[in-house]
Amino acid sequence: MVKLKVGLKGTGKTKMLIDEVYAAAKESKGIVVCIEYGDKLNYHIRNAARLIDAKDYDIKGGEALYGFVCGALACNYDITELFIDSALKICGENMADFEQFMHKLDDIAGKTEVDCFITASMAAEALPEGLKKYLAD
Repeated sequence: MVKLKVGLKGTGKTKMLIDEVYAAAKESKGIVVCIEYGDKLNYHIRNAARLIDAKDYDIKGGEALYGFVCGALACNYDITELFIDSALKICGENMADFEQFMHKLDDIAGKTEVDCFITASMAAEALPEGLKKYLAD
C-alpha cells in the first residue's frame, strides 16, 4: 500500500509523517524506515525507526530513489513500513520522474507487503491524474 500526502510548504505534511512514524514504530512487528531529504527530522524521529538522509547517499532523481528503496528492501526482509519525506524534492522537482517513481514504488510495495507513506510539497490541484489514487485522507 502506498499513501501520498501533498500540500504546500507549511501545511503540516512533515508533522503528520512524524506522527505516522511514531505510531508505526510503536505497533510494528518489523522495522520502520524513514527516508528524509536533509537532516530536519533528526530530533523528531525516535531511534525505534531507522532514519536515513537521502543527501548522505547522494540520491537524486526518481530512479536513484527507487533503486535505494529496492536495495533497502532487498537487504532487510523485516521492513514493514517505509516513510519518505519530501519525495518530490528528492526527484529533483521533476513531476514525470516523481510519477514514475510512485508507480514503481506501488509495484514493489505490493510485492514485498510494505506499507509506504510519502510526502510531497505541491498543491493538490497540481497532482497528475495518475497519482490521485495514492492520496491519503
